[in-house]
Amino acid sequence: MIKFFRKYHKWLGVIFALIILSYVFSGIILNHREALSFIDVNRKLLPGEYRYQNWNNAAVKSTLKISSDSILIYGNIGIWLTDSSYSDFVDFSSGFPKGIDNRKIFQMIRTTEKRLLAGTFSGLYSFNYEENKWVSVTLPVKEKSIVDIIQKQDTLFVLTRSSLLKTTDLNTFIVSQLPPPENYDNKTGLFKTLWVIHSGEIYGIFGKIIVDFAGLVFAFLTITGFIVFVNRIVLKKNKKTDEVKVKLRNSNRWNIKWHNKFGWIALAILILNTTTGMFLRPPLLAFIGNSRVGKIPHTELDTPNPWFDQLRRIYYDQEIARFIVVTMDGFYYSDDNFKTELIQFIFQPPASIMGVTVFEKIDSYKYLVGSFNGLFVWNSQSGEVFDYIKKQLYTTPSSIGKPVGDFLVSGFTRDFKNQEYFFDYEMGATNINADEKFAVLPQKIINETPISLW
Repeated sequence: MIKFFRKYHKWLGVIFALIILSYVFSGIILNHREALSFIDVNRKLLPGEYRYQNWNNAAVKSTLKISSDSILIYGNIGIWLTDSSYSDFVDFSSGFPKGIDNRKIFQMIRTTEKRLLAGTFSGLYSFNYEENKWVSVTLPVKEKSIVDIIQKQDTLFVLTRSSLLKTTDLNTFIVSQLPPPENYDNKTGLFKTLWVIHSGEIYGIFGKIIVDFAGLVFAFLTITGFIVFVNRIVLKKNKKTDEVKVKLRNSNRWNIKWHNKFGWIALAILILNTTTGMFLRPPLLAFIGNSRVGKIPHTELDTPNPWFDQLRRIYYDQEIARFIVVTMDGFYYSDDNFKTELIQFIFQPPASIMGVTVFEKIDSYKYLVGSFNGLFVWNSQSGEVFDYIKKQLYTTPSSIGKPVGDFLVSGFTRDFKNQEYFFDYEMGATNINADEKFAVLPQKIINETPISLW
């Protein structure tokens, strides 16, 4: 049995050596997004699926019409100013920090005072018309990522992944922790739990360092194992001098010694890190997507905030005076300005665990909901869901399937020739109701928008 495991341990290690090393170093980089967000990669150096074609790869989240002949188109490409025919594009991202990752726009609004605001991964920004650039707005919270912005009368509501901020002047903010949902069980999503364990975030920066070190150990094991493998091949050929053979044998002894020591010491954390990582992507993701578990005590998850890293969208329905909050755990509402517990809608729309990318009202109690599950019209009162792309009623799958739908909706707009287009992550811009194609993606935008490490 030992010979069997030793044999396949060796060959699996050799075959997957490059893949393991790429996982290790890419994982370490991904663990430090804020520090390395200034680094870009030219898309021309990558395979075709990573290059922009027809506004794919989440190039566009939405558009914002600021005048009859001026439209801002935004998303992973940053912000570009164009005309009503989308024939000319001007970069409108001046003022954002260096790095395309810092120009990923989650939300834009134009306030009643004609102020332009942008919510990005790197924070909240206000456009300074005099200096013709974006200016960072100082916020009284640690987390920088802004996922949504809305306005209710003279008050702006700025949503982060964990908190709601309110302001009337962008200088003074009131930070609110949203009340818990009804029948709150103090649990969190299994996906989130596995995510923070895998990255080390579960113990903050200290945990990240531990996981980074484990990654380096994994790399060390891979390299030392490969060296032993190569040395043995060279020794078997018997064409080297005795002096060289001695050096190779000494090299093998040293590498095997430390390969085994580090391997046994780090075995548990390596198994834990590998296993948790397997559940963060399809196909295993489908089995944990909706599962909830207790918060692990004395960790980053063990917080009194029931919405820690859960908030994704907010909407105020003026017709019925209701706030709607979209979270990783579902859709909730408040009819009393968040004075009491949030109430979960009895009927939930289909939404991918990757997050909701489109959410807007289209009629009384009817909302357009887009995600990597597709694009749907959801009647929050009756529970009826209509597939807006396939033009048919939606029925919930009877069994667990893939965690994404047939259409990976990453954006939506009505600002091109008064027609409706959704942006599919793979296919790009697609007309929902007609054959008219969306504007051609200019080479200028392709050349000036590299890909981030994330």
